[in-house]
Amino acid sequence: MPVVLKSSADLERMRAAGVVAASVHERLRGMVEPGITTRELDAVAYEMISAAGGSPSFLNYRGYPASICTSVNDEILHGIPGDRVLQDGDILSLDLGVYLDGFHADTAVTLPVGTVEQRLMELIETTEECFWVGFRALTVGGRIGDAASVIQQLAESRGFGVVRDYAGHGVGRRMHEEPSVPNYGRAGTGTKLRVGTTFALEPMLTLGSYETRVLPDNWTVVTVDGSAAAHYEHTVAITEQGPEILTAATANVI
Repeated sequence: MPVVLKSSADLERMRAAGVVAASVHERLRGMVEPGITTRELDAVAYEMISAAGGSPSFLNYRGYPASICTSVNDEILHGIPGDRVLQDGDILSLDLGVYLDGFHADTAVTLPVGTVEQRLMELIETTEECFWVGFRALTVGGRIGDAASVIQQLAESRGFGVVRDYAGHGVGRRMHEEPSVPNYGRAGTGTKLRVGTTFALEPMLTLGSYETRVLPDNWTVVTVDGSAAAHYEHTVAITEQGPEILTAATANVI
């Protein structure tokens, strides 16, 4: 069963965590360029989250050693920041979480580094579009599968793979809660959406196969065929007015 927020005060706390996450994302977006290291991005995220009175949701979570995830090219998610220097033509997925006043917020985006190939830009843009078609399919009393179905249809209509081994998830007092939020499936299936349900909706697409494997660091997830991958995520709350994005600088209600 999904965990549901118990009060409007809880929702306000999640909104506050989401605003911090959004501000950190915006700062990091402006830093992504050829020549920067992923460790530099991680350091700025840690400083900003700490200065806002929060803590990075990812740092030490199940032993994860950094504040954000930086996944490059064929890395789908959980890439560990380090000395890697971003190169012109790379694509970078930035994934971060903020824990503030008892609640988590989680958000991700894939960005081009310098000038990238047209097909890579199509991958990035379609991944974001998949989020938005999924978001618009969310309704009180609807099902998670309603969003999963339209995400899969759009991605596959453009020739992209939809990652199946990893999915979105409930998020609130804990970083990972029920329900599971896959990006493929049939409309009318999955968890029923109730007012107060909060979760991360996060399409993950590839240029090739959806098959994945984990690198020897036991964290970084890559495509089996070496094709590039993209990731787009916001934390969403189901409210009486409809779905609301919590990881935006201002409230976003459909």
